[in-house]
Amino acid sequence: MDPIIITVAPVGAEVRRGDTPYIPLTPEEIAEECRRAWNEGASIAHIHARDRDGNPTQDPSVYREIIDLVKAKTDMIIQVSTGGAVGMTAKERVGPVSLRPEMATLTCGTVNFGDGIFTNPLGDIELFARAIRENGVVPEFEIFDAGMIENATKLGLRKLVDLPGHFNFVMGVPGGISGDPRNLTHLISLLPQDGSTWTVAGIGRHQLQLGALGVVLGGNVRVGFEDNIYYSRGVLAKSNAELVARIARIATELGRPVAKPGEARKVLRLKI
Repeated sequence: MDPIIITVAPVGAEVRRGDTPYIPLTPEEIAEECRRAWNEGASIAHIHARDRDGNPTQDPSVYREIIDLVKAKTDMIIQVSTGGAVGMTAKERVGPVSLRPEMATLTCGTVNFGDGIFTNPLGDIELFARAIRENGVVPEFEIFDAGMIENATKLGLRKLVDLPGHFNFVMGVPGGISGDPRNLTHLISLLPQDGSTWTVAGIGRHQLQLGALGVVLGGNVRVGFEDNIYYSRGVLAKSNAELVARIARIATELGRPVAKPGEARKVLRLKI
């Protein structure tokens, strides 16, 4: 079977130290978590940033510090988030794309997000798509519900993005598509054009189950504290590396070699 690409999302916009003492917040802590995850088989570092007070920030200078530190420690693919945090403006969210990382996320629609609304009207989606293209960055289409795949397809028809592309199915967010395994096979069936690749990111208790299913179905997997802080029911994971190591072990047992960053770049059509 094809090698599996493992993405690590070491910190998002929601989790606080009160939720888990192991969450990395400073650039140094985030970079060290990425290094440890890389040692266990992660090829992609999905990056969010926090300011000095531990709050979500899209400040390019903070992202630059994180990226430089990760590059100094690893050869991982850097993927910046344009999701930021609920309530941020589109202009604020798109800032890190100016750093010209290899990849950036592109959320393809609006979705209820717990008690908030993750707002992505068409105009903002097009703004992100143009910025990603102008900076020579490869998008990862973030899919929180089935209709977002059609939105990505329309971007391709308008030549705002290149298809086939790489899709990340974010499953289990309250308000988005649920973590029911049947939904994963449905999303895969909707992918546009031969050659599109996909990753599954299960939220909370869905992370392990959907990750294992992603291995079996020939896809790729994202794990990390952005999506899930537990190793097992009621037991906090002590590092992102623990979550990466488990998926790598499952993949190996099922005959899927774990892709190194160079192999992942070829699969994702990144510049080598």
